[in-house]
Order: sequence, then C-alpha cells, then structure tokens
Amino acid sequence: MDIATIIGIIGCAGAVVYGIVSGDQGFAALGNFWDFSSFLIVIVGCLMCMMTMSENIGDFVNKLKSFMLTIKISESNEGDVIHKIIDLANVARKEGLLQLEEAAEDIDDDFLKKGIMLIVDGTDQELVSSILETELDCIERRHNKICNFWDALAAMGPAWGMIGTLIGLINMLKLLDDPSSIGPNMAVALITTLYGSLIANWICIPVSTKLRAKNAKEIMNKEVICEGILSIQAGENPRVIEEKLKSFLAPAIRDEVLGGGDAKQGGDA
Repeated sequence: MDIATIIGIIGCAGAVVYGIVSGDQGFAALGNFWDFSSFLIVIVGCLMCMMTMSENIGDFVNKLKSFMLTIKISESNEGDVIHKIIDLANVARKEGLLQLEEAAEDIDDDFLKKGIMLIVDGTDQELVSSILETELDCIERRHNKICNFWDALAAMGPAWGMIGTLIGLINMLKLLDDPSSIGPNMAVALITTLYGSLIANWICIPVSTKLRAKNAKEIMNKEVICEGILSIQAGENPRVIEEKLKSFLAPAIRDEVLGGGDAKQGGDA
C-alpha cells in the first residue's frame, strides 16, 4: 500500500477541516459547509456527465475503480527487471536460446515472458520488436484513457461548481425582496464552488498525476524489457547488455541497484 497517497489525501482533508474549525464556532462550523443541493449539483452532475462521456456503464465504473491503483505499490522495479534480464542473458549465452523456455516458466511478468517465448520460437528479430512495440503502444493508450478520464473529471468539478454558483445567484436575485432567502441561496452559490474546487484539486488532479507517474514507470520497465530481449536474441555479451540497460536508470542509483550484478559472474562464459 502506498502510504504517501493515503497521507496526502488525509492531510489535504485535515488542512481544510482545520481551516473550517479554527474559527470561533469550532466544530459546529462544519455544518455550514454541508448543503445537499450543492452536493447534487456538483458531485452527481460531474459523475453523470462523465458517465455520458464513457463508452458504457462498465467502462465508467472501471475508470472510477482506477483510483485504487494510486494506493497500490508496483511489484517490480527497473533494478529487478534488469537483474532478471541479465540472468536470462547468462542462460542464453551458456546453454543457448532454447533453454530460455525452461527459464521462462519462473517469470511472473507476462510481457517479459511473451518476449522470451517469441525468441525461443525463432521469431525474426524485427517481428519481435514490432510485436512488443505494438503491445507497448496499446498499453500506453489504455493507461492514457484512464488518466484522461480523471483530467476530464478535474475540469468538470469547477465547471459544475460554477453552474451551482449561477443557480444560487439567480435564485438570490429573484428573491431580493425576501431577506431571509438571501443567505441560503448565497450558501448554495459559494458551497458549490467549494465542492467543485475540492473535487478537482483534492482528488482528480492528484489521482491523474499519480497514474501518469505509474504509467511512465511501467512503460520504462517494458522498454527495458524490449531492449533486453532484443539484445539477448542478438547474442550480445551479458556485460554489454547490463551496461546498455543501465542507461535507463538515473546515474545516482545505477551502482546501488545493479551492484554485484550477475553479468559480472557470467559475462565471460
């Protein structure tokens, strides 16, 4: 579980609540910031609008569920991927490409396993590259659709907040001769704006940014895999493959992540 995401969301909520209750009214002031009409206009309005923009209800629900990905920690990282590729390179160099089929049985990453099986089957190198790049593009497009959903929802929040503000102001202006109606209508006008801003800046923009960061990391991992698989198929020395894959890592962490790599043990075989 990604503690940073949870702390960030709770911390933002805590900052807003503290700002509300720090006045003279204390916790009683929280009641001033709840309005059912504003909730319907902003929250329900945003969700129904996004449902309209989705392919179907299932697609809409799945995109909302993607929020859970922000609190999920990736199981693999670049270092683990590179170490695995170096191990496979050593197997291929010592025992031949066909022996990779047995080694592939222990691989959990479907993308890496697919690439290994392609070269075991004797697929042409250009075709292997084309297949992997096509799958990589498809993965990125699917991820971008989800990120774009949250970007659109972030834009909808302030927009529907403004709709609620206009509704409240119109009702207030229509009833200016009734002083008792000014307060409730003005509350609707302002609270809808608050709800819209919270949706965008507390939830949607952070979720979209987090998902894009996770996408970038996953795509880089798969680019490492593509480069490694093609290098293994070309029969390159594991030491050369390691140096090539190191370029995907920041210089400050290369030695820390790959120190004592297997390539140094099997590169001269």
